[in-house]
Amino acid sequence: MTGVTSSDCISNDKGKCVAPALHVVIPASSSHGEKPEKFNGTDFKRWQQKILFDLITLNLAKFLKEDASTTGTSIEAVDVANAWYHSDFLCKNYILNELDNTLYNVYSPIKIAKALWESLDKKYKIEDAGMKKFVIGRFLDFKMVDSKKVINQVQELQVILHEIEA
Repeated sequence: MTGVTSSDCISNDKGKCVAPALHVVIPASSSHGEKPEKFNGTDFKRWQQKILFDLITLNLAKFLKEDASTTGTSIEAVDVANAWYHSDFLCKNYILNELDNTLYNVYSPIKIAKALWESLDKKYKIEDAGMKKFVIGRFLDFKMVDSKKVINQVQELQVILHEIEA
């Protein structure tokens, strides 16, 4: 090929230029989007959904539901188990790295991703349910009073309704 230097060329095994080399710029972060904020104990459901999306795109979400296969002692069964433990390790540490430092210290001793996910789910979904009860209680106890402007009371009620919806 004429006009192409050897550094801009893909060569065959005989050193002859067979095609121009394409220079592709790969961005430093080629992920699907921004990383979720580190979980600090608030808004668990939103954080959990973002982490689950990331784990699905990384093909690691199945480790949140399945246990290691321990059938057989053949070399193939051992290789399958080792591959499972490696992927589970990646999944577990991906979740741990998205926790705030104080929560990381609490949950890092957990050995497998499924147990970690279930532990977080149990703890923070119960707290979310308690918050929901609190907000619903505020809604049920809400009363219009003559001493406040109607507009302010309607706005307060709208805030409560938005919290219930969220």
